[in-house]
Amino acid sequence: MYPSWQAELADSFTQPRTLLQSLALDPADFPGLDAAALDFPFRVTRCYAARMEPGNPDDPLLRQVLPLGAELREYPGFLADPVGDLAAVAAPGLLHKYRGRVLLIATGACAIHCRYCFRREFPYEDNLLGRSREQAALDHIAGDASIREVILSGGDPLVLGDERLERLVAALEAIPQVRRLRLHSRLPVVLPSRVTGALLRHLADSRLRTVLVIHANHAREFDGAVGAALLALRGAGVTLLNQAVLLRGINDSADALAELGETLFAHGVLPYYLHLLDRARGTAHFEVDEARAMALLRELRATLPGYLVPKLVREIEGEAFKRPVA
Repeated sequence: MYPSWQAELADSFTQPRTLLQSLALDPADFPGLDAAALDFPFRVTRCYAARMEPGNPDDPLLRQVLPLGAELREYPGFLADPVGDLAAVAAPGLLHKYRGRVLLIATGACAIHCRYCFRREFPYEDNLLGRSREQAALDHIAGDASIREVILSGGDPLVLGDERLERLVAALEAIPQVRRLRLHSRLPVVLPSRVTGALLRHLADSRLRTVLVIHANHAREFDGAVGAALLALRGAGVTLLNQAVLLRGINDSADALAELGETLFAHGVLPYYLHLLDRARGTAHFEVDEARAMALLRELRATLPGYLVPKLVREIEGEAFKRPVA
């Protein structure tokens, strides 16, 4: 047992060789492991790693976090900023892509470094919310009467401590036209101890309607601790949605996606988006082509009720909404 979620986070695996050895896997079987970890640092919580199958190099959780030499190859169309985040910066740390909502880069830190991350090369140092930058972002929000929703993202906003997060949310609550708070976070899945009593009380007491969009790609990411954290969030009145990324070799089968949908619903979470891969540099080996994705979606619709079938979408720079792939 750890004394706090911060202590548990600090004890994460930060060397891929150590994780592989704990899973009875030989690091020599993964060419380019060390070089890829230098290019994009490795990090995974121990509670998430505990759900991986020892001895299985193709474990779907391991594949999401393990650096591979394939990340170092250059492919046409795979870019540092694949979804146009930098063009949407309205103030340092504030992205304004879509009418009615804005996204705050609350932190550059994450509890786990997903190898398919579309913000692998995002310039966080230029966009972190210090005091002056935070005020500029809040002034932008307050000055636009059309903004009804603020999304806290990153990085992962739940890496922030309870007090820091509470101060930021209080500042948003003071802006009259803001009605909804959306948190995009992987922590309830990869570090469920982060769902503290203090966090739950603040979310329950907020005047803002709170939506938490978790990120899980495979049914095996759920265990008893994750289920308890999600139950507690629902008890605090938080609406729970999931966004997943379609990833080759991880969840690119109708069976895997159906099991994910059923598992999400069993935990009180509705599937929201299934993203086609954002084409960030170093992620080409994860890509599933659009035709295959559409075929999977048809299979999924024939298997699950409509409310358990996520929207298949692609994000395209400059568009007014995420493009549905039908």
